[in-house]
Amino acid sequence: MKIVRTAQCDPARLVEGVKRRLSPFEVNIPEESREKAIKVFGQEISPIESVRRILEDVKNRGDEALLFYGCAFDGVTLSKENLRVKEEEVEEAYRKVHPPFLEALRKAKDNITTFQRHIKLKAPSDLSVNGTSLKLLYRPIERVGIYVPGGKASYPSTVLMCAIPARVAGVEKIIMVTPPGRDGKIGPERLVAARETGVDEIYKIGGVQAIGAMAFGTLSIPKVDKIVGPGNVFVTLAKREVYGYVDIDMLAGPSEVVILADDDADPELIASDLLSQAEHPGSAILITDSQRLAEEVSQEVEKQLAALSSRDLARKSLEGLGLIIVAQDLEEAIGIANQIAPEHIELQLKRPKALVSRVRHAGTVFLGDSSPVALGDYIAGPSHVLPTGGTARFFSGLTVNDFLKKVSVISYSKKALKGVASEVITLAEAEGLPAHAQSVRVRLR
Repeated sequence: MKIVRTAQCDPARLVEGVKRRLSPFEVNIPEESREKAIKVFGQEISPIESVRRILEDVKNRGDEALLFYGCAFDGVTLSKENLRVKEEEVEEAYRKVHPPFLEALRKAKDNITTFQRHIKLKAPSDLSVNGTSLKLLYRPIERVGIYVPGGKASYPSTVLMCAIPARVAGVEKIIMVTPPGRDGKIGPERLVAARETGVDEIYKIGGVQAIGAMAFGTLSIPKVDKIVGPGNVFVTLAKREVYGYVDIDMLAGPSEVVILADDDADPELIASDLLSQAEHPGSAILITDSQRLAEEVSQEVEKQLAALSSRDLARKSLEGLGLIIVAQDLEEAIGIANQIAPEHIELQLKRPKALVSRVRHAGTVFLGDSSPVALGDYIAGPSHVLPTGGTARFFSGLTVNDFLKKVSVISYSKKALKGVASEVITLAEAEGLPAHAQSVRVRLR
């Protein structure tokens, strides 16, 4: 891995370069995707233009557009009748998964459910003073759509991390869209995860067209109120385009980890955690104040890569999104980490708990040698749907509370209304809204 010393470069420019590479909108489009777009649209167009064309087509042609783009981009031939997963397909999926997988899935489900119930917001007590009554109600969103990536990898954990918070919130209907293989089938692990977490309907569709289907609705796929779940750059662009028709969780880019480590840290553990992010593929960054540790971690990464079955993918990620930064001291290292605002941050430090309050921007913080990111990915409890690309400065990880709407309730007695009438009338008239003022005056007669 490349090692950079802040003493020999501008740390601010270094961080800006890192953030550009991690932006969800700076990802290089694979040549295969470019070629498919040219074939479908008859010309080379920008990613955002292709997204807009697909969304508009789905809005206008519904299921016909879904089937067309599923065939054109994913090579999957489906009919309207088999867009939705049937009960017998789910039952077959249960026969295909191994008992240890189901046991692990249920353990993760229990942990996630427990945590989401623990953090679920509860309505505060009513605020009642002198004839006024104010209260706040929490109401669940009615319909939620989950996007679960497919393709080369299958992510049953994403089903858990999206569906369980929605279910705990009390969402009435949860649908899931996920890309099928060329054989028109969905990996059994995803189907089992959906059934275990109470997903109501599953559809064999992915990509931009799946986002459009959930945002606008088709004859086969119902319109939802909120779309959650990660995807590639096209899915992310599509979510940005449909925001307003529906709510979305966030705009996610490549997965990422920043590891803050001092001279006491174990280079073997750090290398293993860097590689676990790199194989997503994703960004893997170590920030340390120890030149010795930096060099040992770099050597350990090469050693572990040689034995890793996903080494080709991991190496490619490290070449483009991997970096070791040697800061002048721990204070500077923490500052750089906060500027990056990563999805995951590990504190592999002598006193991690003492420094956790210094981390201002991160999706999830992992403390100490025994808390790898993989725990958060699968079983700890908080959702692994987290802000990336520096968006942890203003986004948070997905929780049960993202599926709750806040409704204010206001009640005034006539005496209480008289007590504030002049102020309301004054403010309304100052804003040039005489009917507002009149709506108060008529109640004073």
